Amino acid sequence: MKQTCSFNLVDERWIPCLKPDGTVREYSIRETLARAHRLRAIAGETPLVTASLHRFLLAILHRVFGPASYDAWANLWQAKMWDMTAIDAYLNAWRDRFDLFDQERPFYQAPDSRVKPKSIISLSHAKASGNNPTLFDHHTEVMGDVLLDAEAARTVITAQAFGLAGLSGIKQKFTDGTCAGGIVFVIEGDDLRATQLLNMIRYPDESEPFASTEADAPAWEMDDPFSPPREYPHGYLDYLTWQNRRVLLCPERNSDGMIIVKRMTMGPGLRFEPMLLDPMKHYRPDKKLGHVAVSFREERSLWRDSATLFAFHDDIQDRYRPPATLKWLYELVDEGLLEAQHTYACSAFGMSKKQAKVFFYRSEHLPLPLSYLSDQGLVSLLKTALDNAERLAFDLVSATRKVGMGLQLSDADNQQWAGLNVNAKNSINDWVKHSGVERAFWASLDLPFQRLMLDLPEKQEEALEVWYEHLRRSALVAYDRATEYVGSDGRSFKAIVRGRQYLNYRLRQVLPGKEYA
Repeated sequence: MKQTCSFNLVDERWIPCLKPDGTVREYSIRETLARAHRLRAIAGETPLVTASLHRFLLAILHRVFGPASYDAWANLWQAKMWDMTAIDAYLNAWRDRFDLFDQERPFYQAPDSRVKPKSIISLSHAKASGNNPTLFDHHTEVMGDVLLDAEAARTVITAQAFGLAGLSGIKQKFTDGTCAGGIVFVIEGDDLRATQLLNMIRYPDESEPFASTEADAPAWEMDDPFSPPREYPHGYLDYLTWQNRRVLLCPERNSDGMIIVKRMTMGPGLRFEPMLLDPMKHYRPDKKLGHVAVSFREERSLWRDSATLFAFHDDIQDRYRPPATLKWLYELVDEGLLEAQHTYACSAFGMSKKQAKVFFYRSEHLPLPLSYLSDQGLVSLLKTALDNAERLAFDLVSATRKVGMGLQLSDADNQQWAGLNVNAKNSINDWVKHSGVERAFWASLDLPFQRLMLDLPEKQEEALEVWYEHLRRSALVAYDRATEYVGSDGRSFKAIVRGRQYLNYRLRQVLPGKEYA
């Protein structure tokens, strides 16, 4: 049968990229890599798309260039652009496997006779279908959805990386994709090519968990990516292109002759061993599971835990395990291949989910002075600064609780928090939460923290003094706002003064070098 639809990712434009002038334009694989030194970044429509496209392009670059050693990486870093002769040779050799609608081997897809066709809407977390709530897009499963060819390509890649575990309509269940749990960290360089290189760890590598085997290859090179069935990838390339779903798009042409996708089939694909530590994720120690990927939390900004990103240890048992990409940068600085005085950025992409339901997705961005990678004393100073902020946030809540006690308890002067019954504690805690005191405190520190990160390597004493002054002012302002509408009667005034006295006392205890009234 003659193929009626074709969309080859090598030549067609589908990867959204941010240009130096701030505009976004779509490029093909070949164009993206050829222009990478003149582009600023990948600019997917969601953080999940951006992270997935980074990992997809990294698989191609690793396959073509390695790098197998420090010297190989250094040669790539010193070049002004990607060697398009090598890239073109690779893309031309596998060009047929990059056609999204190829009849024999459609890109990143496979048929599954066990399942029936359904709306394409359930392929994206951003669309309301199944357990997915409406996040930013207001299409629903009843309304259905239509994807153009370029969007369909991005959606398939993202679904393979961020697919969620759950029921599939058949005996075999869906499992999480490699990126579904935790946060994907991407080191951002001065341009897209630098970003790609900064995230290219040594390949091939004999170290665990992705010791390379002869069978290691991206999914599109495999005759059957699902055979043999496995939970451990053949290597890093297999892992980066892990086929979590058996997706098959059903393309058609609309009245204008454009290729659109309304329907698809989707069944469970490969299941990976969840204990594998992703090189682009950050892990915290867990007594039962060993290590668990750090995830976004709705009420907590990522920067509050940033010091653990730079805590490198030879023995990671019972310790945080930073992304292997950051560990690789640490080695490059140690080898003198990167300047410790240079500052890049660290972008974090991920979602919050539970039981196959996505609550939100998010991206956060942190400055990354490379000096933190090589100076553990600097990391200790950063950790102390963050610990003091956490301690002060706890004290701020305690001070606000004292106001709540004064408002709700007739004999508050004779009561201690530990001695209150559960109902009283819950009532006061609800009032404190409603006041927004802790949320206001942390929200006011986002920009001051970035300034602390940038200034601490060069002027430690001054940077810490400025940071602690921000903590002091933020705590006082948050407290004043939380108690602004408490009331003007004698009892309310007494409660506010009692809380303020406690906060001032804690400010003297927590923040060095200052006296507070």
